[in-house]
Amino acid sequence: MASSQPFPSGPPRPRPGFSPNPNPNPNPSAAADAIQNLQIGRPPPPSAVPGVAAAPPFTSPASRPGPPPAATSLSRPGHPPFASRPPPSSAPITSNGPPAFGLGAPRFPPPPPASQQMPPVSGPATIRAASPSAAPPQAQVARSFPGSPPSAHPPSSQPFMGPPPSSQPFMSPQLSSQPLMGPLSSRPFGGPPSSQPFGGPPSSRPFGGPPSSQPFGGPSSQPFGGLPASQPFSGLPASQPFSGLPASQPFSGPPASQPFSGPPASQPYTAPPMPFPGPPTSSSPFGTPSWQSQAQQGVPSMVSMQAPPRMFGMPPHTPGQTMASVPPVMGHSPLAGHQVSTPSKIDPNQIPRPVPSTSVVLFETRQGNQANIPPPATSDFIVKDNGNCSPRLMRCTMNQIPCTGDLLSTSSMPLALMVQPFALPHPSEEPIQVVDFGESGPLRCSRCKGYVNPFMRFVDQGRHFTCNLCGFTNETPRDYYCNLGPDGRRRDADERPELCRGTVEFVATKEYMVRDPMPAVFFFIIDVTMNAIQTGATAAACTAVSQALAELPEGPRTMVGVATFDSSIHFYNLKRASQQPLMLIVPDIQDVYTPLHTDLIVQLTECRQNLEQLLDSIPNMFENNRVTESAFGAAIKAGFLAMKPTGGKLLVFQSVLPSVGIGSLSSREAEGRTNISSGDKEAHKLLQPADKTLKTMAIEFAEYQVCVDIFLTTQTFVDIASISVVPRTTGGQVYYYYPFSAVSDTAKLYNDLRWNISRPQGFEAVMRVRCSQGLQVQEYSGNFCKRIPTDIDLPAIDCDKTIMVTFKHDDKFQEGSECGFQCALLYTTVYGQRRIRIINLSLPCTSMLSNLFRSADLDTQFACFLKQAANGVPTSPLSQVRDQITNLCINILHSYRKYCATVSSSGQLILPEALKLLPLYTLALVKSIGLRNDGRLDDRSYWISHVASLSISLAIPLVYPRMISIHDLASKEEDGSLLSATIPLSSEHINEDGIYLLENGEDGLIYVANMVNSDILQQLFGVSSADGIPTQLVLQQFDNDLSKKLNDVVNEIRRQRCSYLRLRLCRKGDPSGMFFFPYMVEDKAPGGLSYVEFLVHVHRQIQTKMA
Repeated sequence: MASSQPFPSGPPRPRPGFSPNPNPNPNPSAAADAIQNLQIGRPPPPSAVPGVAAAPPFTSPASRPGPPPAATSLSRPGHPPFASRPPPSSAPITSNGPPAFGLGAPRFPPPPPASQQMPPVSGPATIRAASPSAAPPQAQVARSFPGSPPSAHPPSSQPFMGPPPSSQPFMSPQLSSQPLMGPLSSRPFGGPPSSQPFGGPPSSRPFGGPPSSQPFGGPSSQPFGGLPASQPFSGLPASQPFSGLPASQPFSGPPASQPFSGPPASQPYTAPPMPFPGPPTSSSPFGTPSWQSQAQQGVPSMVSMQAPPRMFGMPPHTPGQTMASVPPVMGHSPLAGHQVSTPSKIDPNQIPRPVPSTSVVLFETRQGNQANIPPPATSDFIVKDNGNCSPRLMRCTMNQIPCTGDLLSTSSMPLALMVQPFALPHPSEEPIQVVDFGESGPLRCSRCKGYVNPFMRFVDQGRHFTCNLCGFTNETPRDYYCNLGPDGRRRDADERPELCRGTVEFVATKEYMVRDPMPAVFFFIIDVTMNAIQTGATAAACTAVSQALAELPEGPRTMVGVATFDSSIHFYNLKRASQQPLMLIVPDIQDVYTPLHTDLIVQLTECRQNLEQLLDSIPNMFENNRVTESAFGAAIKAGFLAMKPTGGKLLVFQSVLPSVGIGSLSSREAEGRTNISSGDKEAHKLLQPADKTLKTMAIEFAEYQVCVDIFLTTQTFVDIASISVVPRTTGGQVYYYYPFSAVSDTAKLYNDLRWNISRPQGFEAVMRVRCSQGLQVQEYSGNFCKRIPTDIDLPAIDCDKTIMVTFKHDDKFQEGSECGFQCALLYTTVYGQRRIRIINLSLPCTSMLSNLFRSADLDTQFACFLKQAANGVPTSPLSQVRDQITNLCINILHSYRKYCATVSSSGQLILPEALKLLPLYTLALVKSIGLRNDGRLDDRSYWISHVASLSISLAIPLVYPRMISIHDLASKEEDGSLLSATIPLSSEHINEDGIYLLENGEDGLIYVANMVNSDILQQLFGVSSADGIPTQLVLQQFDNDLSKKLNDVVNEIRRQRCSYLRLRLCRKGDPSGMFFFPYMVEDKAPGGLSYVEFLVHVHRQIQTKMA
């Protein structure tokens, strides 16, 4: 991102900084009755009746509270860190967005209504680089997560149902005294005003929301010890259980499950770190729960699960503990097979499994000028940025860098970064500070164009500085000069965020812009073919859009447009004052055009009433439509032409296979079934796009900064392999509802759309990663468009998107030196400010292989394997991809066994402590829907699309889901452990009289066995027999403790995952039961090994290599 390089194609489009309408969607009842119990509608404002939904527009963490008072200036330059945000308000923020770790504020949090509004922060949060002497305001230290304003009142309803307003996010009162946490009651990110329920958090949400009730207890104060050294297992006796695979827990708790405890109330968002401007005003992390009926009281029980699991095997207390041992069982090769079946030889209860942990860790990124090893991505932690960035924003597959390429090859481990630039912070973390260097722009290295950071060394009494990336010595500008202290650091280093913080945001100067900031444009395109009308998909889409309008920022900069399509395209002129919108039909679907140059996209303030009436009438206008063909390609091209002058977000609702016009497709599903069943070696080609038409269109969309998100509300094959190219190239995503049900999916559709437009995000972005000499970037992977080798273009980037960057050596490092990584993201905030977010990470270099294994990051390495597998599925036979993934695991463990283990007995499988769960997760990946032989083409294509931008914290749950028993919830303690009592994914743990909930971050399967007590069924589902439970399950809350706890659990998961969690019923003995058992990845399956057998297989392969 050299300064010389202007923003990619178009001018930035800022999001306007207005607050949303205070009572945006008062009547959510338009959604199906079934949803009411979920309360998709926003929750009422605190004073309102619970049933009324007057939610603020943005419920999500970023959601905005009510409209700001007139006096509020959202775009004031002097604003706190994120100037883009509106001032915080005291109103509770109910955001339904992702939970707690929200970026400061969700992207458009609206300011609260005047009555609730907090005074703006007293001074601008931005720090002027020019005055070396000025220290950042101290108050910021305690700030809540970036951008979230503290709020005095707790939100009345939380989006995910979090705890009652009064409850503090971290529940423990002590927190309030902790310096890092803001007042508990206010969650920094609250989200939209409390009144808004945020229907559900987005599914992709990176850090689950924090549980609101969770106390933060002591663990938080405990620094993260560091991984234990990996010591081979000397081989525990076979009988000895693994009692505590301590921290290996893969997903111990949802990481972010903590609400944002909130920034201190007094500081509104001092320096909002987030790119997104709007500050959340209130305390609730997710805004009010959108599903009101499930409102829960405190969800305390789940809280505990949020705690982060300790590092693998490293409980914080015993940092020295290093090795994971697998029972020697696996051994003696000749008998190994026999031993597997002998309990005395391999005790399934001893093998490594994830262990959820309930404590919250306080993680300091550096101590004593050394980088600390971060806690697992799936754990709950609070970051103190001491020079390295938060691991939520960027983390490496290994926390020590090999000095040579040969050492890296010997380890067989990947060297890659996972970058999630807008990841939601924990509410108790300080916001990212904004620094304004004035017209001169940020200080950069004149050779490599790297940005000033804490690892650049000032020399010659401060007159020169040496770049940590390329080693070049630059002259210090006169207005940036400062003397050095006795320790060799600049005397003002601790007062300048860019010299003491791993993450900082610079105000971009004119040279970073090629046009003025653009308005925030949202164009909705809705399928009105006969199939969409008859299945209820059109009505569900219109209802979702109508309700979600309240989430858009108020003000003159927000622009909207709507079109519908079947075999032709229908635009609507929304500008006709006080008249019905005029329909304009475009019949030419080969050479598409727009019927008007203006009035198709108009200011939301001018057309809100017309638009709502139009959305209400579309299902009736087309109710007798008999057109079955879909001109999807022509429709998105027409939408793009209308948006071309500005750029923006194109949100498309599609129900059937595109069959006419440009980009039309033919059904390949029957062909796919035949090929796969006959073992055709070319079957994988059906997972590639049918042709290049849509890809060519997508590249043009990206050039003009148009991001496309597609909501597939379908009951048939729609060729996701071809369609998904458009979102993937433009920085968007695919949402998939199959088979679509108007009864059970309308709530999820609304909540997904709501989170999509209200989460923290940036537009027309360009990203580049730089690294120290000795390494070079090999490849970027994710949802973006790449025109030049060094940069990636992102028409939109949000808090749920992750980019993988792989590296290779081009030189050697010296032992004891450090390798620096710097990600620079130039983007436009939703309020129209151009910013440069700089994320720095500096890690020690080592020439010892054992140090690489000791510092390996399991979560990041597994996310890397997952993305590599997804990239390989469309180009290689499935069996080949499965073998490649298995061999990656075997090669890593073989390298450890050969070069690092001290035990010589060949009868033992020795696993490095940090990677002891790698075999389990590898097995789970090999059995996942993306790599299994059975399954529909579209399901596999969606999995590939979903994985492409998936965050680290959701990678493990996707293939190794969390399972808990729900028939006995009433007997579980109320200490936050409801979600921490996870069950291994093996059918031997499923009882005939039990009911189980299994969730993978996207879907929730409720499995009902044969002999469940009828009283339990009556309490949970209102029926006395399993046969009476409706297949299209809509969870309701009945007046009993068990039902309340189940609703609490589901809402807590939704908060943590930032996803509404689509529920599906699976009954034993019913075809629906077959959806459940493929997730029992530890069982033996047709063509697949059990977990114990897989460990034996891995051990034998290692023995063969050793021989």
